[in-house]
Amino acid sequence: MHDDQAEPLAHGLKQRHLTMLGLGGVIGAGLFVGSGAGIAVAGPGIVVSYLIAGALAMLVMRMLGEMSAAMPASGSFSVHAERALGRWAGFSVGWLYWFLLVVVLAVEATAAAQIANGWVPGIAQWAWVLIFMVVFTCANLAAVKNFGEFEFWFAALKVGAIVLFLGLGVLAVFGVLPETRPVGFGNLTGQGGFLPNGWEGVVSGVLTVVFAFGGLEVVTIAAAETEDPARNVARAVRAAVWRILFFYVGSMLVIVTVLPWSAQRAGLSPYVTVLDAIGVPAAGQVMNVVVFVALLSALNANLYGSSRMVFSLAERGEAPKGLLKVSGGGGGGVPRRAVLASVAFGFVSVLLNLLWPETVFLYMLNAVGAVLLFVWGLVAASQLRLRRRIEREAPELLTLRMWGFPWLTWVTLAGLGGVLVLMLTDDAARPQLLWSAGAAGAVLLVAVVRELRAKRT
Repeated sequence: MHDDQAEPLAHGLKQRHLTMLGLGGVIGAGLFVGSGAGIAVAGPGIVVSYLIAGALAMLVMRMLGEMSAAMPASGSFSVHAERALGRWAGFSVGWLYWFLLVVVLAVEATAAAQIANGWVPGIAQWAWVLIFMVVFTCANLAAVKNFGEFEFWFAALKVGAIVLFLGLGVLAVFGVLPETRPVGFGNLTGQGGFLPNGWEGVVSGVLTVVFAFGGLEVVTIAAAETEDPARNVARAVRAAVWRILFFYVGSMLVIVTVLPWSAQRAGLSPYVTVLDAIGVPAAGQVMNVVVFVALLSALNANLYGSSRMVFSLAERGEAPKGLLKVSGGGGGGVPRRAVLASVAFGFVSVLLNLLWPETVFLYMLNAVGAVLLFVWGLVAASQLRLRRRIEREAPELLTLRMWGFPWLTWVTLAGLGGVLVLMLTDDAARPQLLWSAGAAGAVLLVAVVRELRAKRT
């Protein structure tokens, strides 16, 4: 069950880098700004929505952790899918995930540029995008330990901001802050009850928040570049999943306890609304800085993840062999051509976002809307097949095990299926699902044609 060849990438990442990378990839603008949309549909029930979505993400990550600890590889779930289901699966999931990351990268770069343009209007938005892309390209072309250090401090700032927010929120609830009365827990049930829109609201909430957990997968991709991949990925998966659940659910609990859920306004960060209410000076600007850092951190992590995924595809003959070149010398072990290929497509995405945000780029964004769910589904399907094989051939590799196998794996697949059905019945989400299904179908078609050709030769 061991890898046939050693991973040519450098082992420059440490355990602390890996843990923070898990947090950095997933704590983004979706939590700080986008969570307001979830509160609007679910009310205080958003806490339950986050628990359900978080449980789903947690199960997927446990499966991914089990496979990555047993068989670490820079292609992570793409490699696992190939081993479990065949070349078509590895090819499809690898390219879909790469496409997802390089499109999302454009959203993050553009959103960060809008914030920076607000601070320094003299520099045009497109110029800010260019600055960010050049800086992060350089960071990703340098030795991987530099990338890890960069991401460590970015993620640390976001985590610090959330911990501070949770602390201030709890103090506000009990009236410990100066010039405040205890808020108590009345807001949880005071505006139409804990579930003002019933379970339907909670279910709609799941649909708005489940994608906020995307990005956790980067931990298992990065594990291949640590000294002890099997042990490090197991520890990082355990740490990242519990902390993220705590930060997400804890934040929502504070937000809907401190203020009535109806006080939240669409498009405005619920964090800003709460900080304003408890008298934190310049809360809007403080949060702007945090969101700015969150966007750049996610951009950095996505650029890293996309380059390693396309490098892994090239290793297995599923992408151009020219992407396999790895740097030597002081910046050893960095797949520079893979980084540049991902950045190049990222630049194209950014251009489309700046020129045609409402047409061409919107279609691209819709085309990756449900890809995360397809990726998670293939992770679960791969784990069902691989677990049995590992138990048979090399049980000692199972250092991290999926809970309640195989039942919880089937529950996860059913949950993912349920979210896809919800997307189909939701007017806003349906175009995303249909476009994503089209993109997945196109990639699958290419994969099948490649397999048929390979069999003929």
